[in-house]
Amino acid sequence: MARTITGVGRVTVFPLLHLWPESYGVIAYTTTGHFGVDAVVGYIPLPEVPDVRLMELAARLATQPTEWVLCTGWSSRVVPKPGTLALREVEWSLEVDGSSTPSKVVYGHQQLHVGRMTLKDPELMPRVREVLHSRVGAPAGV
Repeated sequence: MARTITGVGRVTVFPLLHLWPESYGVIAYTTTGHFGVDAVVGYIPLPEVPDVRLMELAARLATQPTEWVLCTGWSSRVVPKPGTLALREVEWSLEVDGSSTPSKVVYGHQQLHVGRMTLKDPELMPRVREVLHSRVGAPAGV
C-alpha cells in the first residue's frame, strides 16, 4: 500500500505540458512540515488525462530532477500562469510515488514528495478542470 501524507493549507493548481506536443495535466503544489520545509507536488487525476509521473518527466528534462520539480512547483505560485488556481485553507492528501532530497535547500525546501494529489472538497473539481482548459490555445475538447 502506498504511503499517504495529508495536510491543510495553501495549494496552487496549474496546467503542465507533460507529453509533447499536446498532453497537459493538472499539477498541485503545496508545502508541509515545520515552516513548509517539505514541498508536495502532485498531479490531480482526471480521467481523460494520462497520469503525470513528475520525476520521470523531470529526468527527461533536467540533470537535477528533484530541483526541477521544486522549481516548477514554487515558480507556479510566485509567477502564476494564466488560469492558475490559488486556493487557501484546502484539505489535501498525496498518495506518494516517491520522495527525494535536493542537493541543497531549494526555495526553502529540504524534501520533495511527489505523487497523486486529491483535494478533499469535491466541489473544487470543476475549478480544477477549468485550469486544464484555461491554457492558451487549448482545444475545446481537451
